[in-house]
This record gives sequence, C-alpha cells and structure tokens, in this order.
Amino acid sequence: MRLLFGSCFALILAAAIGLGATWLTITRGVAFGSLTIGAWTAWPKSGSVDIDPYARATIARTGELPLGTGDGVAFYARTDDAGNNFDGRCTFIISGATPAARYWTLTLYDPDGRLVANTIDRHGFTSAEILRDIEGRFTIAVAPRARPGNWLPTGGIERYILVWRFYDSPIGVATRTAKEAPMPAIARRACS
Repeated sequence: MRLLFGSCFALILAAAIGLGATWLTITRGVAFGSLTIGAWTAWPKSGSVDIDPYARATIARTGELPLGTGDGVAFYARTDDAGNNFDGRCTFIISGATPAARYWTLTLYDPDGRLVANTIDRHGFTSAEILRDIEGRFTIAVAPRARPGNWLPTGGIERYILVWRFYDSPIGVATRTAKEAPMPAIARRACS
C-alpha cells in the first residue's frame, strides 16, 4: 500500500512539474532558438520547418501567423533596455537605426495581442512614414499624450508589447550579435 501511494504521488508530482513547465514556456514566450538584441527578442525559426515544439504550441495557442524564414523576422519587446516593463502611462523613447530591410513595421499591441485603442487610431509606424534626421536615425515617442515628431499613442493602458517586423531582411538564424543587426534603443523618460 505504501509503495502504491508513493508511486502515485511521484507520478502526480512529475506530471504537475512537467505540465507546469510546459505551460510556463508556452505562456511566457520562452521558446528555444531565440535571438535577443537589447530589449528586442525574435524567434527566426518560428516560420520554418525547424520550429521547436514549444514555439509550435505557442503559435497554436495564440493563433498568430509567423513570418516565413524567407519573408523576414519579427522582434518583440516587453521592456525597455533597463528592464522596466512597458507602462502606457509612461513615456518611452525608441531611438537609433534599424537593421537592413526592404520594409519594416512597428506596431503596439496589448498583452493579449490586440491593437491598442487610442483617440487618433494610430497603432504603429512603417519605414515609409517615419520622420528621420539627415543621418537616417529616428526617434519615436511611445506615450499617452501627444508629442512632436514620431508619436505612438498608448491610450494609457497598463501594459503593452511592441512588435517590429522586418521584411526582406538578412536578419535570421545566423545573426547573433548586436554589431551585425543594430536594433533601436528603448529608454523610459517619464511617468505621469
């Protein structure tokens, strides 16, 4: 009887740990083969046949359609470069240059993957509409109140995610350092 109880307890404990680790991996986006540059993280293999099972499960759970390896790559940011979570009541500044790409988009989503509602109905920027200085660098203010220049309104939500998609770009599995693919810096300026 004692052996049966011990075996059942060990089986239940192992199942709880295994299922808990899988749930944590799928819900937190901790897939294998990630590429991190600053605060930006991408999973270049998620649109290929080499996708890992956890990334496949995450895609099945969220219903998000990943970019194919030949199409481009999507980078996600949930924090600034210092590790501060994005807060829609604060002002975050994205500045710098982007890696080489024929076209890119920057979009603001809530944690559930929906576009963030705001008064001017602006949800992102594209490489074709961004204002740049003479060196090709840009600054984007992600803030609840209007800012001059490139302003992306947060609508004052508590948390959000930034997704930067690069189309027809050499960034991929072989890119491993920030020197090869410079990503814009993200810094928190002020909170209201």
